[in-house]
Formats: sequence, C-alpha cells, structure tokens
Amino acid sequence: MPSQAPITQLISEAEPLLSVEFFPPKTEEAVADLQQAALEINALEPDFVSVTYGAGGTTRSRSAKVSQVMKDEVGLNVMPHLTCVGATREELGEIVDEFYSDGYRNIMTLRGDPPKGQESFVATEGGFSYASDLVSFIKDRHPDFCLGVAGYPEKHPEAADLEKDLDNLKIKVDAGASFITTQLFFDNAAFYTFVEKARGRGIDIPIFPGLMPVVSFKQIQRILQMCGSQLPKALEDKLVPVQDDIQAVQQIGADWAKEQLADLLSNKVPGIHLYALNKADVALDLMKAFRTAAP
Repeated sequence: MPSQAPITQLISEAEPLLSVEFFPPKTEEAVADLQQAALEINALEPDFVSVTYGAGGTTRSRSAKVSQVMKDEVGLNVMPHLTCVGATREELGEIVDEFYSDGYRNIMTLRGDPPKGQESFVATEGGFSYASDLVSFIKDRHPDFCLGVAGYPEKHPEAADLEKDLDNLKIKVDAGASFITTQLFFDNAAFYTFVEKARGRGIDIPIFPGLMPVVSFKQIQRILQMCGSQLPKALEDKLVPVQDDIQAVQQIGADWAKEQLADLLSNKVPGIHLYALNKADVALDLMKAFRTAAP
C-alpha cells in the first residue's frame, strides 16, 4: 500500500501548512456524516488531517475506521493519534506495525488523558508512563515514522510550572519527535512566549499553533478546565452577555479565531492546526480565511 507523505517532508516543500483535527463519532452510523464533512474539507486541500483516540482511549476501533476512511476513501494525508492509555508495549507495537503496513507515516504521539472515572493517569501494567517513552519506542521500531507531540503554551495542567513543562517537552523532542502541535489557546502572546522559551531550551523542531474557535460557551468552559488554557478577558467579555445565543457565540468565536490566524500567519508560523470539533462549516470558514491570509 502506498505510503503517505511525512509531515517533515511537507514542511520542507511549502509553508505554511494547514491541518484539521477530527475525532471519531460516538456511533458507527455517524461515520458516514463525518465522511461527507471530510469530503467538503478535502476540497480546500488541507496538507494533512489528524484523527484522535477520544478521551481515555475509548474510541480506538472507531479511530482506526475513521482514519482508514479518510485515507483510502477521501484521499487525505492522515495522521492518527496514539496514546499510552490502556495498552501494553506489545499491543502498542502491533498497532504501530499495522499503521506502518497500512501506509501511514505520521503519528501524533501522546500520553493520553486518564480513562473516564479516573482522576489521574496510571500506566497500564506492561505499558508506558510518558509520551517520550512511546516516541522512543516507535522510532526504534520504525525510524522513518514522523512523530508529532503536544505542547502547552499555558502549561500542561499537571505540570508544576511552564519551566518544568518545557523540560518534559525537551525530553519528548530528544526522544525523536519531529514537530510539536500546541494545545488550543486564545491569546497569541502566550504562544509566542512559549515558542521563545522552547527555542531557548534548544527545541528547534517546527511548532504548529492549534486553534479552536468557540462554538459553545458551556463547551469551551469544559474544555478549558480540562486543558488548562484560559479565555482572555476581552473575549470573555464578548461571550458572557450572549452565552445562550448560539449564533452570536459562534460568530464571536469565528471572528476571534480569524484574528488569531491572521496574526499567526503574519508572524511566519510553519502552519496552523484547526480543532474544528467535526463541524464542517466551522472548518471550512477558517480554512478559507487561512487561504486568504496565507502568503
């Protein structure tokens, strides 16, 4: 089966890159709807898309199905996610080998969130405790895999401080990561500070900012609580008075994200990663803004 292009190769060929993240639907029936959304998104030619595992690794089989549909039926360059949650070294090795034989050459390599019902991450017996362990494991097994890792401009919620979090990021990079995609943020200054500090640590691989437009006030509050990011006061002041008006919230969210996107592109980021929450209209709107603003 033909291999897909490593993201490092895409970076060397053209900047800035554009990518979109999908998550597996909760039902098999919804996969068809997601496929239609992917076809619409593919028309705007993203450089690659990623497919998540879902919280706690609970959607592994549907993740594989969605990745296969995106790659083989839609024709997208797909980067599946892989986490340490709920799997032994042997099981992870089998998954990685299957990815490789199926032609994937990019993996988003993560520790993963604790399974539902657990407050903290506990490594599976015979598994890995850290994303850096998984990165090293995959690179030893298939050196030509291009591996992404996560970065947190406002620090990982479990880290004592940003400095310690950057120490951990450097370990992942030294283990063999090829690029970094950040958690969502709404203040570009936080991203620029994060990049500056990372470069000061000798982290010199590409860093892709991750953008998520606000589409629901209640939803974004839940997401922020999980990931440790914050809403700038200026954005919160816009959202709070209209928080029950879905259309108004989505318009404010889209406008804010477009301003972020334009500023990031003007500052020569290597690409933009969109957390579009499986909403084709949201993704298409921001992708069009990207195409307009990109050099």
